[in-house]
Amino acid sequence: MRHFGRHLSTRAVHVVNDPPLSGSRPLSVPLVQSSAFAFDSADALADAMAGPDGPYAYSRRGNPTVRALEQTLAGLEGGAGALAFASGMGAVSGVLLALLRPGDRVLAQRCLYGGTYAVLSDLSARYGIEVTYIDGGDAAEVDAAAAEGRVPGLLVLETIANPTGQVPELPALLTAARRLGITSVVDNSLASPVLCRPLELGADIVVHSTTKYLSGHSDVLGGAAVFADEGLRRAIWPRVVELGACADPFAAWLTLRGIQTLPLRMRETCANAAVLAERFAAHPLVTAVHYPWLPGHPSYDTARKVLSGGGGLLSFELAGGREAGRAFIEGVRIARLALSLGGVESLVAHPASTSHRELDARALAAAGIAPGLVRLSVGIEDVDDLWADFVRVLSDERVRK
Repeated sequence: MRHFGRHLSTRAVHVVNDPPLSGSRPLSVPLVQSSAFAFDSADALADAMAGPDGPYAYSRRGNPTVRALEQTLAGLEGGAGALAFASGMGAVSGVLLALLRPGDRVLAQRCLYGGTYAVLSDLSARYGIEVTYIDGGDAAEVDAAAAEGRVPGLLVLETIANPTGQVPELPALLTAARRLGITSVVDNSLASPVLCRPLELGADIVVHSTTKYLSGHSDVLGGAAVFADEGLRRAIWPRVVELGACADPFAAWLTLRGIQTLPLRMRETCANAAVLAERFAAHPLVTAVHYPWLPGHPSYDTARKVLSGGGGLLSFELAGGREAGRAFIEGVRIARLALSLGGVESLVAHPASTSHRELDARALAAAGIAPGLVRLSVGIEDVDDLWADFVRVLSDERVRK
């Protein structure tokens, strides 16, 4: 143990910070809540500033707990490496800003998360980025876009679209992008590595809102990008450092704790969601159910091929329209009326006024989001308890109108 002076004021500052004893190590990842790290030489400090994998110098550039999360996520997705961010949108924005230059062209899935749509719209307006939207159901769309003029530099997709449940034809789309030299980015937040690993299908970068299923307990804000190629990660890292959207060590620690139960939680939430999707589809007040593993969904065949489960998110439309949907989300007792998704508790929301509020009426229609659509993030509660509560609300006069 090191000793720093004889006065209390000095010893209070220099608390004990010894490395773990040799021959043993903690079972849980240590939380290193330090913004900076001390060195014995100027050269060693200078070397630490050179890349993402050297000694730790400053937690915006790298941190032991954050790096443990990055290495864990790279392992789960089958990637060469990862970078952690302060939020899912930090990951999306960081990757897009690092890859795109003024005048570049982007191909993007039409059913994108509203925040990603907003970033692309902003880049288009301010920097002349040309954004072409595709349905995502056929690789011919990529070839056609490339034949129209400049070959796009970037393809942006989502494994499962929020809230319509659309699953793009990932294998074919990613193969076409690689053949044409287009860098591909896939948002895998709604599937998690348990249901799909896009890098194995040919994606270059996978992004996550770790706030969702990865952390799984509604107590973390975080994001991540996982890379198929180590060179791409190293090329993007300096821009990410400059952007400053770095992950907080405590958030990284909480996410690591949540990941340990990820497969168990995904199994339960997928099972619950599949049961509820079938029951909603059979209810006379429900005009449509959007769940990728439900027969009749437009992406059903693709989802069965690409995903190992239907996911925990479904949405449905009520015959009464917007007011019926509003009455439903206000009437439930077990599910909570709240933003986000992927936690252990069930949540309900109204996408047109929350997650997709950036979209105008035309864009909402193009994305397949009806004004009265209700989104349900299914938790791990008992499915019969959830259904009994939903049936009670569906019998309410305000919902039946």
